[in-house]
Amino acid sequence: MHKEIDPVCGMEVDPSTASYKTLYKGKVYYFCSSLCKEAFEKNPEHYLKHGPQGMPHHH
Repeated sequence: MHKEIDPVCGMEVDPSTASYKTLYKGKVYYFCSSLCKEAFEKNPEHYLKHGPQGMPHHH
């Protein structure tokens, strides 16, 4: 079964059951939670350049 990697926290996400996803530059990214989705959408280039950073925290 194919898994996608959450670009924010690095967790494996099953695209067929993922509730959170976003389209960026023609590619779909999948997330384990709304927190990860929001973090990615605020600064997608950071995560694509540096890789997963762990779970985002609210300040």
